[in-house]
Amino acid sequence: MIDFTRFFEEQQRLLNNINLTHKRYLYEQINWSTRCMLIVGQRGVGKTTLMLQHLRQTYINNPKALYISVDNPYFENISLYEFAIEFEKFGGEVLYVDEIHKYKKWSTHIKSIYDSSSLKLIISGSSMIQIHTQEADLSRRVMLYRLANLSFREYLKFKDIADFSAYSIDELFEKHINIASHIAQNIKPLEHFKEYLIYGCYPFMLENSENYNHQLIGIINQILEVDMPYSTNIKHSQIDKIKKLIYLLSTSVPLKPNISKLASAIEVSRPTLMEYIYYLELGSLLNCVNQKARGYGMLNKPDKLYLYNTNLMNTISQNADKGTQRETFFLNQIKSSLYNKSQLIDENVLLPTQGDFKILNRYTIEIGGKNKSFKQIKDTKNAFVVADDIEVGFGNKIPLWLFGMLY
Repeated sequence: MIDFTRFFEEQQRLLNNINLTHKRYLYEQINWSTRCMLIVGQRGVGKTTLMLQHLRQTYINNPKALYISVDNPYFENISLYEFAIEFEKFGGEVLYVDEIHKYKKWSTHIKSIYDSSSLKLIISGSSMIQIHTQEADLSRRVMLYRLANLSFREYLKFKDIADFSAYSIDELFEKHINIASHIAQNIKPLEHFKEYLIYGCYPFMLENSENYNHQLIGIINQILEVDMPYSTNIKHSQIDKIKKLIYLLSTSVPLKPNISKLASAIEVSRPTLMEYIYYLELGSLLNCVNQKARGYGMLNKPDKLYLYNTNLMNTISQNADKGTQRETFFLNQIKSSLYNKSQLIDENVLLPTQGDFKILNRYTIEIGGKNKSFKQIKDTKNAFVVADDIEVGFGNKIPLWLFGMLY
């Protein structure tokens, strides 16, 4: 018989340290009544806190709900399926399962729990590489949510600087002057924006900013040295080459990769480089952009490569290219705001023939500094300049920082 007392004691200890003041944007978007949901996202973005906040707010002191983390050594000797079935026998109704990617054959166990019980399952996993290499088909059973890194808006809120509403992409393009003017009346957005680009993308920046870079390097190493070798055919001996690739991307101008030359630079074959890029994007270390909408495949050659966010750039290298940093921020915020949008074909961000990005197949974007002109997109319909170092825009010129208000 399983002694659940120890798990409830651990749960209470965790809940005592949970603050309900600052919640990630996804908290309000999740349909918590769903029978089975899986929350995925890069390490450090706040998935565990999100789950515990919901548990504390909804089931505080209720023995029918239980949080467990399956990286607990206890689960090396007991079946997750048997644990869940036993919990239901003792009156359990809701099971929060954290770090699911660390449990072998996890998807098979979740499928069996779903089919053999009435338990409601709220699950999280940090290794998106392992999540995507699941063994059992959960698509009909699980509602998938992806949690992005902090937006600039969330950074301002979590730092208790200001609390602004989120805006849709269309609202930003149509009402950017009014929105930016309102925000600029309350704070100095450019001052805080500079800080955000360096250490504002992860909630742990609230703990101790002095250790921020160290923690972020730890996340990068965990993805490269643990997640990738565990879930793929990539060997530990190859990890240094992947690190070299990431460093090259952190210091380069916006990279339209010559795959053969890039493969040669890190001393791997072309197919091997394509495999690296595929898994690095799954692991939320890279963002790839193509000229045409494509599937999520290992054989798809990316037309442009970026690191996932500007904090990664600034942590890996002290010489991050400013132009690349601007595009990295813009791409990260646009893609992140659309993660959970249902669509058959992903046309959220593409590379146009003129300009830097095409958004939602409607808006053509050229990104630059405050003096950036419309020269490169002058004959393009529905074209905008997104400019750094300006508080409020005019006409079709929009402040770069404003795209941090999307979620």
